[in-house]
Amino acid sequence: MHKVLKRVLAVAVAVSVLSGCASEVDSIQMAPLPKVDNTFTPKTDWSRSVGNGVSGYYSKLTPVVGLDKVYVADRDGLIEALNPANGKVEWETDLEKDSSALLTGGLVLGDGKLFVGTANAKVIALDAETGKEVWRTTVAGEVLSKPLVSDGLVVVNTSLGVLQALDAETGASKWQVSNEVPTLTLRGDSSPVAVSGGVFWGLANGRLAGALMSDGRMLWQQSIAAPKGSTEIDRLVDVDASPVIDGDRLYAVGYNGSLVSIDLRSGQIAWKRNYSSATDFVIDGSELFLVTAKDHIVAVDARSGTELWQNTDLQYRQLSAPAVIDGYLVVGDAEGYLHWLDTQSGEFVSQESVDGSGIAVPPVALDDNGFIVVTRDGEINKMQIPQ
Repeated sequence: MHKVLKRVLAVAVAVSVLSGCASEVDSIQMAPLPKVDNTFTPKTDWSRSVGNGVSGYYSKLTPVVGLDKVYVADRDGLIEALNPANGKVEWETDLEKDSSALLTGGLVLGDGKLFVGTANAKVIALDAETGKEVWRTTVAGEVLSKPLVSDGLVVVNTSLGVLQALDAETGASKWQVSNEVPTLTLRGDSSPVAVSGGVFWGLANGRLAGALMSDGRMLWQQSIAAPKGSTEIDRLVDVDASPVIDGDRLYAVGYNGSLVSIDLRSGQIAWKRNYSSATDFVIDGSELFLVTAKDHIVAVDARSGTELWQNTDLQYRQLSAPAVIDGYLVVGDAEGYLHWLDTQSGEFVSQESVDGSGIAVPPVALDDNGFIVVTRDGEINKMQIPQ
């Protein structure tokens, strides 16, 4: 089983086991908790728990909001639909059956269904209104990232390097594209994204790929990172962060690689900057916010690639992907803190301890106000910033 620490740390541990050298691990130290004078303190409206959460395992089960519900899940297969106003359970489904469901990729809403992938190479569809299982399909490898729901298809990127499309109504396989996976890779995979009849996703070999949504025919591949250096870690080039489409641009970042902006009309790289990351990033307006492999938080002008600011005070605190909520940038860390930053300056504006088990996925904004925070032990908190 794969315990998750943080991608960089987990890889260092793996390499030290392979080489018999502990120096890689010894060089990584979590930064102390920065001192912050809070300009606001989010209040908690309600709390509850969902099963056992994900514990220390690699399961990026991000809550999803829609259809007047908040959908949450734990790794063992418990999925709940909650009333966002009070946390009341609208329905509950346990997918465990004969053994642990090992939920790892999701959750995603689409076509009136809720989709989730598993470490047992399954994709499961539930009726979003009732929680009843609609179908369950075996795919070519673990599903560690969120599926994509588009054009009547559910598209998953598996750990074996296979992009596979399933019929959203029946779960039947429609097409698949296979790519070679290097011997040693990071634990994680890129979630696919779609626009204008194309699907785009990151590969473990350092490339970004594009294919036709209709039949999976390859359109192009673009190099984001190339193996270099003498150590195993230096030669890892996974593109695990999900690409982001914003207007006429496609953005992607690679581990030991680059952050790139690609013109969707020409397929050419508009700009490239030297940032290494395997964590999802976010674009808000003209600004792109990225958590690097060292857990430095960086703001970049999305149109030019110019760095606007960089905050290094949370180095190796095993940060979640960033989110923008109520005009602030927020990340969670392995000790269960939420760190709020001013989007213009990168300075801290608030810090709050939520749960000591840690926060692996970013907070999710609700449709009206407030946001949902999920901790590793399955605690669900509905919070909001006082106005």
